[in-house]
Amino acid sequence: MRIWRYDSTVGGLEEHLKLHSSEPLPKPSPTQHLIRVVAVALNPVDFKAPEAPFIGRFAFKKPATPCFDVAGHIITPADGSPLVPGQLVFGAATSNPLGGGALAEYVAAPANAICRVPSGISPPVAAGIPVAATTAFASLVPYISKGSRVFINGGSGGVGTYAIQIAKAAEAHVTVSCSARNVELCRSLGADDVLDYNALPLLDQLRNVAATGHAFDLVVDNVFSDPALYFQAHTYTSSDAKFVEVAAGPSRAFLQFALGALLWPGFLGGGRRKLVFAAADITPETLERIADWIAEGVVKPVTDEVFPMEDVAKAFKRLKSGRATGKIIIDVAGVKN
Repeated sequence: MRIWRYDSTVGGLEEHLKLHSSEPLPKPSPTQHLIRVVAVALNPVDFKAPEAPFIGRFAFKKPATPCFDVAGHIITPADGSPLVPGQLVFGAATSNPLGGGALAEYVAAPANAICRVPSGISPPVAAGIPVAATTAFASLVPYISKGSRVFINGGSGGVGTYAIQIAKAAEAHVTVSCSARNVELCRSLGADDVLDYNALPLLDQLRNVAATGHAFDLVVDNVFSDPALYFQAHTYTSSDAKFVEVAAGPSRAFLQFALGALLWPGFLGGGRRKLVFAAADITPETLERIADWIAEGVVKPVTDEVFPMEDVAKAFKRLKSGRATGKIIIDVAGVKN
């Protein structure tokens, strides 16, 4: 099989990716499915974790293969699985929270992170669901109800485009931030109000909204662009609001923020709202619920661009540009649909 690997991340993971053309297929354990991969999706964690100075050096045995998200056909199902050979499935290529292993023509994936694909959903669309959609789900569904006022920082990316629609499915009022070029996209996905973060400082815009009597009940931060959004959250949210941080990462800046947010008392200038860290919850139950929403048209996935298997390095450069709207997909099997 063909498989992408890198042996260093100096100067960027994408600079060291190499496509190996004749590698042996993986041998699944009894709790794994052997899957012939059709499509893979990219996520920021696919480069942020490996490129982190400490974690990247010691947590990733090199040469390594990147990416979590995968869609493909069952070759050999795990023992006792109801899934059958030939069935189209999607999910995570690994149970390792730091990820890896998906960018290959075959993967041995854990049965507890794989789900059937409903009819009407193509493999590239299915591949874009796991990390982004389940992260959006985990950041919203436990904390909102009908009528909740939600602010989503970063509405046009992979997680944000799902988050807008999941929040609207829960009948929440949704305000998002994005650049001017993505305002119409966010509105088309259901956002009630859209804030252009280049027009005025975002914190000032949020305070202006709250001053009209519409304080937010939940903040979901997909960007981690300004720690003040958390430390000043009490100036634009309701008293029992929660602040959900999605853009967690192993960077020094984020670790300093997290320690300060968790340890610095509110009366000394620390945060006065409950801080929650959300991450992907890739289980068959969550995957199936989201996939059914997509099949029913409740949620419409947004794809930025589909790259052929040979152009993975270009796909990572697109992801790192910060200009992608929705998901970046790798067409592993040359399906293009």
